[in-house]
Amino acid sequence: MSALTLSNFRRGLSGLRLNDLGIPAVILVIMAMLVVPLPALLLDVLFTFNLLAGLVIIMVAIGTTKPLEFSSFPAVLLLTTMLRLALNVASTRVVLVEGHTGADSAGKVIQAFGEFVIHGNYLVGFIIFAILMIINFIVVTKGAGRVSEVIARFTLDAMPGKQMAIDADLNAGIIDQATAKKRREEVSQEAEFFGAMDGASKFVRGDAIAGILILVINIVGGLAIGVGMHDLSLGEAGKIYTLLTIGDGLVAQIPAMFLSLATAIIVTRVTTSQSMTEQATTQLGKPTPLFVAASTLGFLGVIPGMPHAVFLTLAAAAAGGGYLLKKKSEVQAQPAAAAAEAAAVAAAQPKELDWGDVDQVDLIGLEIGYALIPLVNPETGGQLMSRVKGVRKKLSTELGFLVPSVRIRDALNLDPDAYNIVLNGVVRASGQIKTGRELAINPGQVYGKVEGIPTREPAFGLEAVWIDPSQRDYARTLGYTVVDPSTAIATHLNKVLRENAAECMSHDEAQQLLDKLAKRHPKLVEDLVPGRLPLATVTRVLQNLLGESVPIRDMRSIVEALVEESGRTQDPEQLTAQVRPKLGRMIVQSLGPVQEALSVMTLAPQLEQLLHNATQQSVPGQAPMLEPGLAESLFDALRKSAAHIQEQGMAAVLVVSPSIRPWLARMARHRVSDIVVLSYSEIPDDHAVKIVYTVDTELKQ
Repeated sequence: MSALTLSNFRRGLSGLRLNDLGIPAVILVIMAMLVVPLPALLLDVLFTFNLLAGLVIIMVAIGTTKPLEFSSFPAVLLLTTMLRLALNVASTRVVLVEGHTGADSAGKVIQAFGEFVIHGNYLVGFIIFAILMIINFIVVTKGAGRVSEVIARFTLDAMPGKQMAIDADLNAGIIDQATAKKRREEVSQEAEFFGAMDGASKFVRGDAIAGILILVINIVGGLAIGVGMHDLSLGEAGKIYTLLTIGDGLVAQIPAMFLSLATAIIVTRVTTSQSMTEQATTQLGKPTPLFVAASTLGFLGVIPGMPHAVFLTLAAAAAGGGYLLKKKSEVQAQPAAAAAEAAAVAAAQPKELDWGDVDQVDLIGLEIGYALIPLVNPETGGQLMSRVKGVRKKLSTELGFLVPSVRIRDALNLDPDAYNIVLNGVVRASGQIKTGRELAINPGQVYGKVEGIPTREPAFGLEAVWIDPSQRDYARTLGYTVVDPSTAIATHLNKVLRENAAECMSHDEAQQLLDKLAKRHPKLVEDLVPGRLPLATVTRVLQNLLGESVPIRDMRSIVEALVEESGRTQDPEQLTAQVRPKLGRMIVQSLGPVQEALSVMTLAPQLEQLLHNATQQSVPGQAPMLEPGLAESLFDALRKSAAHIQEQGMAAVLVVSPSIRPWLARMARHRVSDIVVLSYSEIPDDHAVKIVYTVDTELKQ
């Protein structure tokens, strides 16, 4: 063995813990028992250990509050079953080889169990053993196997619904990510556990069949060996080998019965916070059933010919037990009644206000009328939860940060079919939804009309019609875009969140982005925060970028630009202007195909010089002061130019000098729809530009 191989072997041994050797040692022992003859004393020890293991397992099964607390049970069941079968093989070897020497040839344990059951009558012993086998095989094992099969099937069928319920609670803000992850793991483990139990129950059933076959083999083989090889009489051989066989079978089948019962207990448990004993004590310990049972036994006890003493004694015991339970429940109910009365009195008193009465506003909320509640419930086919989750996932991918959870709740002050989209506690958009119908949207050109309720698509204000679902295919053939109510709400939510992405970015999200970047570029983040810029300034820059519809996916470039410019200025607006050129390719890529020239508009030279002069004369940090007529004429010209460009199927992109871009973009954002204002420095040098329109105004300042 080479030095390297020896080193690896030693390292592997040093990594093993003592606990890691337990299961391999058991498996090696089982394999050895199948091959190596065992002395009678060692058989006694192993049979006693097998009985102890069965008792421990059934006690653990009784004490669990839910099946997953004993998730190792299928594997334990397999190992204990194999241990018992290996013991059967070892004891069979000893019985057949040494059985002619006497009843104690296979150990004291087998002899004691055999003599205890037989009592000198071999036929009675065989019948009792057969009854035990029938109970184990037909009643316990078969029932447990059937229950395991049904539970495994139901658990797998219910798994998607449980996963959707977890996602719904997460989207509604009821639970956090860690809790959702834990619950998903529990659902997965539950399905795996009951699937394993379905297979493990087959081990128990096979073990019961093997016990019957081993019994027959031992008796027939023992008689043949005793009479044919050791010259024993048929009666003497029958006495010895029947005693040993039934003793061996009992020693093995009693632990097998324990494991079968443990399997049945595990699979028939109803998951609660109580153990089986606590459940039975709570649910059976009621006085009324005891009083009814006592009355029935008392009536039977006075009938002539019945065993009066036994019936009447048990009837009196049952009545006494019911009386004690009734008194106990009355005593326990008194403090509860007093506490309830005190709570009612306290509730009637005016409650002193505290900070718990002040609710925090939801960052993102969706309020719905009561008629829209079925859209949220997955059990009734509602898909709003999954649609909202899809919107969050899509926006998070496109914008570059995790969009906060959307809290959905019903609002009694809304109309039944109305909804509100709320940001920071303020309603930012609303709409009307017709449940049971679908929305057919006119994309601009259709080839006919459909019957329904005319309306406007809530997100973009397009002409639409609420139609019956049966008209869906017909409307699509006419050119309509047909969506269900959940999709209509989700589309509206997507538009509002995209337009107000800056409000979803807070210090916490900014810190999360920096922490994520620090895992790959630790020195870069360390140089920026808090040495050069505070977190508040970085957050403001990110908000400015999102406010101008610029994704922040490329955090490395953003942070690099901030590090470079932080020595010159600490102003978030100026820092934003310096960051944008670093993201120029990403900005331009969103405006059209990369391989084509970018079609842009420009300002007339005189107009741009006029705006530049106004910028130079303005107070730093404030927008330039323009003559009202000039401002109105400027934005009117921009609106007409943007509409002209968009009619030709191109994006409305205005390119201006870097000095006037920030305030012009900010002013045009709410006055001219769908216009993008870029500076010359934001367009990559190798990207072709084509000027298709020049914006001018006749007014002069």
